[in-house]
Amino acid sequence: MLKRIILKNGLRVVLVPQASSLAATVFVLVEAGSEYESKAVNGISHFLEHMVFKGTLNRPKPGLIAAELESLGAEYNAFTGQEETAYFAKAQSHKLAQVIELVADMYLNPLFNPAEIEKERGVIVEEINLYEDSPTRKIHSLYSALLYGDQPAGWDVAGEKSTIQRLRQEDFIRYRSAHYMPAATAVVIAGNFNPGKVLAQISKLFENLPAGRKGKKAKTKERQSRPACRVKFKESDQSHLALGVRAFDLFDPRRYALEVLSEVLGGGMSSRLWIRVREELGAAYYVRSNADLAQDHGTLYFTAGVELTKTEAVIRAMLREMSRLTLEKVPATELRKAKDHMIGSLILGMETSDEQAYHYGLQEILTRVIRPLPETIRRIEEVTADEVRRVARAVFREKGLNLAVIGPYKTDARFRKILRLP
Repeated sequence: MLKRIILKNGLRVVLVPQASSLAATVFVLVEAGSEYESKAVNGISHFLEHMVFKGTLNRPKPGLIAAELESLGAEYNAFTGQEETAYFAKAQSHKLAQVIELVADMYLNPLFNPAEIEKERGVIVEEINLYEDSPTRKIHSLYSALLYGDQPAGWDVAGEKSTIQRLRQEDFIRYRSAHYMPAATAVVIAGNFNPGKVLAQISKLFENLPAGRKGKKAKTKERQSRPACRVKFKESDQSHLALGVRAFDLFDPRRYALEVLSEVLGGGMSSRLWIRVREELGAAYYVRSNADLAQDHGTLYFTAGVELTKTEAVIRAMLREMSRLTLEKVPATELRKAKDHMIGSLILGMETSDEQAYHYGLQEILTRVIRPLPETIRRIEEVTADEVRRVARAVFREKGLNLAVIGPYKTDARFRKILRLP
């Protein structure tokens, strides 16, 4: 039975026992990501996430945290998004107490040693270079920049290299003090464990974390009156594109209909875009749909890596499928298949303790409301073909079209001409 507890200082604890599991996972999530940053420190959330591995009060030398986690046979990592940062480790159940103490130390006691900041600066720059050389990843940030422009929602999570070069120890201390508050933090444990013992350990570890006023993120501004396009030149053997529209935030009750719509279009190997773009046109190896909903904005977009001579044909095919959904209801058999695939993927993904911890932890940190799995399944099942068509009509509007392309193109003129709903 899932339990949610709020400690006296505001720290949120979510316990997800799973007696049949051989492992247990600890996730510590905090409301701190690129959307909480100013332009002057863009990328600091991600840089800070790296720095906690470089030394803490109890483990001051770089490498000690990794060595200790690996000696426990643990899987571990951290990641930063636009609205959250997460630290996690997974190990055999009987080693959970040690793992909790380690991850808590990373969260509570980072040193931000100036010498280590200098070293890690180079690592971050190379990570940015890696993303720049990986169009399958870069296309997502290019699309976000097109959609939201020069505001936090449009900035890259990793930041700009010039900004990374300027960050100093005091910047990390100031940013952490503004955002790493107990009320903005969730500790999630999933797997095979004793809830009473785990809660007592977490309470003891985090009890001295002082409450404070959390720094807010800027409200995302959305304005668009005509189709928008952005091209990034890159010599390549294929073009990578992202075509999408503005949607709504993750609190909107239409989110389940949007997710079903996304599944119908690009959720699997039998989805409409997969069949049209890969099977019929033979134009792409991958084609996917992404319903990306955040706290105050959202988008639905489609990505593909496309043969250069077929790029325009693929864009036209995507536009036709978008338009088609505004005119026709999804047939009952296709709607059933889409729902079954969504629900099956959700259930299979929840078999492991790390996936359960992340699933419930992300809900907690972004919405402060945790929906049990049966309720999520019920919401998906309740979506009707009429609702899918209504949400398609709401989001698939010509003036709201956005297209980002990476490839050997020096202007966007050829793409602007075809960015129209048929």
